[in-house]
Amino acid sequence: MYAKTTLANGIRVVTDTMPAVRSVSIGVLVDASPRDEAPEQSGLAHLIEHAMFQGTSSRDAMQIARLMDVAGGQMGAFTSRDYTCYCATVLDDYRTYALDLLGDILLNSLFPTESLEREKEAILREIAVGRDTPGERTHALLKAFAWSGHPLGRPVVGQPDTVRSLTREDVIYFVHEHYLPGRMIIAAAGSVEHDDFVAQVRDAFWRLLGQSEPRASTRPTYQTGVTMEHMPVSQAYFSLGVRACPYTHPDRYSLHALNSVLGGGISSRLFRRIREERGLVYHIGSEYHAYRDDGMLVIEGSTDPEYLAEVLDLTLAELGKLVNTDGPLEDELWKAKMQIRGQHIIAAEDVYTRMSRLATQELYFGRHIPTDEILDQVETVNGHTIRRLAADTLRDTPHQIAVAIVGSDVSQRCSTSAVEELLTGLQ
Repeated sequence: MYAKTTLANGIRVVTDTMPAVRSVSIGVLVDASPRDEAPEQSGLAHLIEHAMFQGTSSRDAMQIARLMDVAGGQMGAFTSRDYTCYCATVLDDYRTYALDLLGDILLNSLFPTESLEREKEAILREIAVGRDTPGERTHALLKAFAWSGHPLGRPVVGQPDTVRSLTREDVIYFVHEHYLPGRMIIAAAGSVEHDDFVAQVRDAFWRLLGQSEPRASTRPTYQTGVTMEHMPVSQAYFSLGVRACPYTHPDRYSLHALNSVLGGGISSRLFRRIREERGLVYHIGSEYHAYRDDGMLVIEGSTDPEYLAEVLDLTLAELGKLVNTDGPLEDELWKAKMQIRGQHIIAAEDVYTRMSRLATQELYFGRHIPTDEILDQVETVNGHTIRRLAADTLRDTPHQIAVAIVGSDVSQRCSTSAVEELLTGLQ
């Protein structure tokens, strides 16, 4: 059962009561993210997420860590390109306890300088791990290239030089500027009663005051073409990004179905054609990445460097078929709908997923979207809508496609000009 209340200070509280469970998942979604950073402060939002657990006026970092462990379940935070979320999934016995702790760290964190320096070092290690992981590196390179000059293109964790330069004053200013009631959504799903939870949120967050300035949102410029980076690995890793619609676009359901047909599983076209029929890759697949002001259909995989050009050619050929007469077959579309339906319903049995959906739907749409409405929209997708979407998405190809490649001497095996020629050949 869904319910919503807006507190006097502007915080939105949304709940989804699930009577048959003993657990509850609580999330504080803050509409503050890397898109609010200056370029020279890249990584600031992510550093703050780390720093929130390093001590408050009443608890030090060790006490916070012990309390998180004692509660069982899971408690933590993450930073995305659109928002930051602090969350806890615990037994309902610890609901008040978890909410009090979340309120304490968000309202009373002290951000000690010595702790910030330690967290910066930890984040530098995190950046290094990502750069040592070829799949992650290729993905980051793709978005940095395609959305160059826009916050969507900057890594959430920041760059080593920008992270090192961040100060306690930067952290405090960002929190005071962006961690405001109008930018907060507090969601709970599971064993929770709405009015009782609203009262507990009011007790934990009543001191949070202030008005947030509206944020301008413009669709970024999308850069197309090819970028390559040397990395001493045996395989050639690639990420191919096709510009797609933003999170709230009416075509989002058709795009999810298109993604399923193209690369959303082991029966998808890319997997069957390139892995099963040709044996050129171990894994290949696609995902739809959607944000507030833009989106991307990302196809990723790896292969031996000598087969890279062939794999990219086959991948682009499958994209071309979707645009032309060889759109999704009836059984492919049925499978895609069943896959989306099953994944949505199964995930909804998890309290964390239900909480996350509540919070993100409130952020992006300003309302709750019932499961029946979502499934009805999925059911309306047909072959014509997918072919139209594919044509719109790939219109003026290669002007909608960016490719990032990471590997050892890949430029000798498959030059930038050769890949650009493949893109030009896609009609």
